[in-house]
Amino acid sequence: MTVPAPFPAVSDADPALAADSVAVPHDRHGAGPQPAIVLISGEHADRLLEEFWRYGRDYLLQTATSCAAALEVIDELQQQGRQIALLVADSRLPDESILVAFGKWRAAVPTARRAIVTPMERFTVDGPSLRQGMAKGKYDAYLLMPRGPRDEEFHNAITDLLSDWGSTVPDPEAVTAKIIAPTATPLVTEIRDFFDRMGMPTGLYHPDSEVGRLVRDRFPADAEYPLVWSVVRDPLAPKSVSEVARSIYGAPDGVPGVVDLAVVGAGPAGLATAVYGASEGLSTVVIESGAIGGQAGTSSMIRNYLGFPRGISGMRLAQRARNQALRFGAEFFTGWPVQRMVPGSPHLLHTEGGTIRARSVVIANGVTYRKLGVEPLEQLVGTGVHYGAALTAAREMEGRDVVVVGGGNSAGQAAVHLARFARSVRLVIRRPGLEETMSSYLIGEIAYTAGITVQTCTTVVDGGGHDALEWLCLEDTRTGERSTVPAGGLFLLLGAQPHCDWLPDAIARDDHGFVLTGRDVPQSAWQQGIPPTDLATTVPGVFAAGDIRSGSMKRVAAASGEGASVVPLVHRWLAASADVPIS
Repeated sequence: MTVPAPFPAVSDADPALAADSVAVPHDRHGAGPQPAIVLISGEHADRLLEEFWRYGRDYLLQTATSCAAALEVIDELQQQGRQIALLVADSRLPDESILVAFGKWRAAVPTARRAIVTPMERFTVDGPSLRQGMAKGKYDAYLLMPRGPRDEEFHNAITDLLSDWGSTVPDPEAVTAKIIAPTATPLVTEIRDFFDRMGMPTGLYHPDSEVGRLVRDRFPADAEYPLVWSVVRDPLAPKSVSEVARSIYGAPDGVPGVVDLAVVGAGPAGLATAVYGASEGLSTVVIESGAIGGQAGTSSMIRNYLGFPRGISGMRLAQRARNQALRFGAEFFTGWPVQRMVPGSPHLLHTEGGTIRARSVVIANGVTYRKLGVEPLEQLVGTGVHYGAALTAAREMEGRDVVVVGGGNSAGQAAVHLARFARSVRLVIRRPGLEETMSSYLIGEIAYTAGITVQTCTTVVDGGGHDALEWLCLEDTRTGERSTVPAGGLFLLLGAQPHCDWLPDAIARDDHGFVLTGRDVPQSAWQQGIPPTDLATTVPGVFAAGDIRSGSMKRVAAASGEGASVVPLVHRWLAASADVPIS
């Protein structure tokens, strides 16, 4: 049954988008008809429809009474060109078990989010047999059917699922930034990925479109593409992602005096440090070279982070933490890599945009992915080849064969996410299995997800294509046998490589370049036979937390824990050095 929207249509025009109030209309260049929510129950379809009435303005609501009927509805919606945002089903259907039904629906529409909604009388009875399916990714949420009006706990879960779906839509309705370019160049892809990771949806517009012409007219005739307009800054013709970040978030040269705490890096460890440092009254500045969230910010869905039973994307986790730190007074400067650190009183952190002077420093700039080292593929980075999950590029893999290289959780999460769009996903690892490097829940989800194959004891040795990636050559490490496979996308998540070139020699590092802390520092740096405190480096007042630290666990929760744990050590240091004069 189709339900019309209960509210008048809302205008698609964006009001006064440009910084000087020149309106830039919303170009629905790729937007199709209203997306749909499908409600499936043999007994409670009308009840579900009543509960979902509040979503009728923005989504087409349709009901079905069985698995087969839902498949017919899905087919009809797809023929209309509609996207299906959410499938909500009763835990029991008249013609099929719910998990089998979800398997069929997922094959038909892999991008939709999926929830089971169960009436009170069956909630505890059906739950034990169904929750294992949720752990394997067969569906996204197991919810109690609302028991009355305004059950906001229920609707909070639903809006989270819809928000998660909305972040994966190739052409979002509500955009924060508009990018004007004739083609999707590597720089365009990088800029879109930066905006996505900052929680700012983007639209890509051709220069000859209505939006493209209006934005282009505000630039000199010889301005080079891409052109970028965002809601918070004047239009820009950037040459790098850092230039975009700097235009939005400013430069650190405006920070006056000496701050209590400078945090280098805004991944989970740096964000936790900022939240706890600022909340406890420390003047706190965070310097980040790229997007907020670090590697974790590229994760499409983290399901084992404490307190988020339905999972949370790395981007949302990072942006929530950033907003939390901002609320306590922390300052963030994005797009400014630290070029050099000079220890002293205070410590100096030099960037191209100014120098931060800080009584204490927490090094939390994480790690980068190791390079593959295959020159023909390095030349295709940004045109089919990507380091990291590259969520923007992932949405553009529809109908393509994709290869993901890596055996860690990030690679597993990327493979599951890509399977929503790609025709096939091949997960390539050097080891004989995933068990040593990947969480069990992800291994189970990969095994369940149709379209993902795991190819063990394999490396990528060559690849190429005309202007973009088209094929890869894979080698079996046991036999040396090589095979060529079609590939429209290669996502490389090859493990940790520290970025510590900016650190002074006085800060000790291990043989792999990770920062040494606590009892791991050389005994020659111990004071009177006593090692530095946990998380303290060989330079007094300088600490390290998260993946950059030697011996760290390389998990989001562990990094967040270290970021929180370092703040009491900073307090102790600041108290002990209170009488040290600032030069």
